[in-house]
Amino acid sequence: MHVKLSASHFQTEPAQAMSKPEHVLFFGTCLVDLGSPEAGLAAIRLIQQAGVQVRFPQGQTCCGQPAYHSGYRDEARRVARQQIAALQGSEPVVVPSASCAGMMRNHYPRLFEGTADAERANAMADRVVELCDFLARVLRIELADKGQPLRVALHHSCSARRELDVAGAAAALLGRLANVKVVEPDHAEECCGFGGTFAIKEPEISAAMAADKASSLAATEADVLVSQDCGCLMNIGGTAEKAGVALKTMHIAELLWKRCQAPS
Repeated sequence: MHVKLSASHFQTEPAQAMSKPEHVLFFGTCLVDLGSPEAGLAAIRLIQQAGVQVRFPQGQTCCGQPAYHSGYRDEARRVARQQIAALQGSEPVVVPSASCAGMMRNHYPRLFEGTADAERANAMADRVVELCDFLARVLRIELADKGQPLRVALHHSCSARRELDVAGAAAALLGRLANVKVVEPDHAEECCGFGGTFAIKEPEISAAMAADKASSLAATEADVLVSQDCGCLMNIGGTAEKAGVALKTMHIAELLWKRCQAPS
């Protein structure tokens, strides 16, 4: 079933009240930094275009999620402390990944509960906001679509759909692009099989889930697949490539930025 999504397809409640800030801190994430730097640059440009200054602290590294979900809590705390120190301040911390944002906002308080760093972890968690949520709900950005008609498949990560409840923000942003038709694949609510370390611990199950997801997305005949999470895009895109299926992938920030630029 291929369904055109409207901006109101998903109804979500804001995670926290936030007015438009003058400055934000940008947490790049490992996958954006190492695999999709163009997505990070696009996200920063979208924020700047809305009149908000962006600072990228150089001391940031990984959010600590791999160690945390593998049960290595002491190691996860060491990594997380570095992020808390690098991202100290009062500005919102914008994260172009629902997975990493979920780790920092929901799991840092649990990770540091009962420790001397609990107050700092809680204070930082309160400032974390996922990129699409920030663009759609806080900045309320307007998007002037300058591109040709495009058919886009939207994949919501489990973190965006379930943990943070920000899937609606991505749908809303794409709904503001006049020449973009968004299509939904069959079994859209199912996981792509990545799950961070799950793909390593349960490779056979993960591969089967990814194959199902890639197949259903290819069936939409979309020109491009977008998501809020680079991990999902890497998993689905790599699976499709191995199967000889043509499926172009792109982080949603990159698509939004490109659609609003004059054709070259």
